[in-house]
Amino acid sequence: MNGYRTDNLDDKENCLVRKHLTFWGWVQGVGFRYRAFHAACRVGATGWVCNNDDGSVTMEIQGTEDQIDQVILMIAHGTYVQIDEMKAKTVPLEDGERGFEIL
Repeated sequence: MNGYRTDNLDDKENCLVRKHLTFWGWVQGVGFRYRAFHAACRVGATGWVCNNDDGSVTMEIQGTEDQIDQVILMIAHGTYVQIDEMKAKTVPLEDGERGFEIL
């Protein structure tokens, strides 16, 4: 996979990336994972989200930078969710990934 959608190879808006994100704050027991699932499906991003034993939430999400930003904003604007800290790193793309899962 070349990291681009086939509709316009010169358009950086279509460049696919994959981010490994960890969120801290009021992120468990407040519908965070379900918001992430619905937001990712809405914008067409793929990946997964899961709770961690330390109270944080981890998500790997693949899409354009704009899609990923939209998902994070949709989660953050949700009722009860409060993201106090977020760490992100770019990781390799997952070829052939379909959909978004709650683990």
